[in-house]
Amino acid sequence: MNEKNIIVIGSGFSGLSAATSLANQGYNVTVLEKNSTPGGRARSFTAQGFTFDMGPSWYWMPDVFESYFRKFGKSTAAYYDLVRLDPSYTVVFGEDDFVDVPASLDELKALFEKWEPGSAHQLDRFLEQAAYKYEVGINQLVYKPGRSVTEFINLRLLLDVLRLDVFQSFHKHIRRFFSHPKIIKLMEFPILFLGALPENTPALYSLMNYADISLGTWYPMGGMHKIIEGMVQLAEEKGVTFKYNQDVQKIIVEHSEAKTIVTSTDVFEAEVIVASADYHHVEKNLLPAQYQSYSDEYWNTRVMAPSSLIFYLGISKRLKKLHHHNLFFDEDFGPHANEIYTNPAWPTKPLFYVSAPSVTDPTVAPEGCENLFILIPVAPGLKDTEEVREKYYNLVMDRLEKLTNQEIRPFVSYKRSYAHNDFIQDYNAFKGNAYGLANTLLQTALLKPSLKSKKVKNLFYTGQLTVPGPGVPPSLISGQVVANEVAKEFKAPVIV
Repeated sequence: MNEKNIIVIGSGFSGLSAATSLANQGYNVTVLEKNSTPGGRARSFTAQGFTFDMGPSWYWMPDVFESYFRKFGKSTAAYYDLVRLDPSYTVVFGEDDFVDVPASLDELKALFEKWEPGSAHQLDRFLEQAAYKYEVGINQLVYKPGRSVTEFINLRLLLDVLRLDVFQSFHKHIRRFFSHPKIIKLMEFPILFLGALPENTPALYSLMNYADISLGTWYPMGGMHKIIEGMVQLAEEKGVTFKYNQDVQKIIVEHSEAKTIVTSTDVFEAEVIVASADYHHVEKNLLPAQYQSYSDEYWNTRVMAPSSLIFYLGISKRLKKLHHHNLFFDEDFGPHANEIYTNPAWPTKPLFYVSAPSVTDPTVAPEGCENLFILIPVAPGLKDTEEVREKYYNLVMDRLEKLTNQEIRPFVSYKRSYAHNDFIQDYNAFKGNAYGLANTLLQTALLKPSLKSKKVKNLFYTGQLTVPGPGVPPSLISGQVVANEVAKEFKAPVIV
């Protein structure tokens, strides 16, 4: 075999996806991971008998995961066990105003009809359009590398794009169908995963509602990290080599080609490099200035998705009124959104999210205990201190205890917080962001940072700062897209 050596920097979803896809084509692939375990933001840790997923906690778009494993003749079932959650999640609008969002479409329509007569029919119309957007968006558009406008010069695709409401905002689109404030809040919620306000998000992304309502909310037993474990196992089956505790210090470039990667402990030679690490970090800190594609001004004018303040809590009793996923919408999102996107500041009255996976999975907490993951979306680039974290811990716990009518703080046996400084320390995240680049109209497809360096011939990028965008399924797709681009430009090895 005439092998080409490819180095993948980072072992998050996009890095694992790229590495496995390339190894499957016959390349010799090595993954360099900064941390001691794989997964990037989807790492996990254990403490006092609790197992915590550190980042992603929602399993949506199961078809994307199944399609990924099927590419290699496998299935998700070979690596982890999925269960569908019912209710999909709970939305807390206020004291004694808890709404369980059912997995059944008929039950959801009945719920909508109670709030707004005629809305069940409107939901059918909305989902019919959303299903079309999902089919075109997920199966066609997101697999485009976004390197040339010619990718979209196809009559059917152009007609599809016009039907996808790319130039209308999600905010306006949703109000064509519904008027009840609770329905609007429920329908706008999935857009928050994209890191932008509904007013600035193309209506194309109603495909997220289709993913939510029609495809369902799932959970891999044992935690989201089970997906990473499965992907690493598959990668190793395909011959990928993993090197941990390899903090890349610089990329040596000669005659516009990346030749050498220098880490904190080793030196690696490569014919192709795929960076699944933070795009801005690779550009600004690992490459010589003359080989950087984007200026400081460019990066500083990008609209970033939010960062997060996260609390991992072990509770020494079982809690009432909580399901697996719980969204606390008891405050007005308008001021919180303003403090994330328009006038960045620590929020005055934040909305927040609580995941209690131990409700579904007894393996993630000791018997009789509860595992809580609490997340507050916040603006990137804020000053992160222990004092600020403690302030928001108490603010959120005050509301959580009041709304669920139970004491929690006296039973907290384990507590860890995670915010901007940690995202920077662990992932070199630009401005401490948690989700990457916001999916606004002006940061879609061709308007995202390119998946290939403009100045280094053999350097490619994958992950949430390039196409197709933030989120776990898009990152999984991003790795496959970049692998295809590498194979086009650097012919796959010849097996003799």
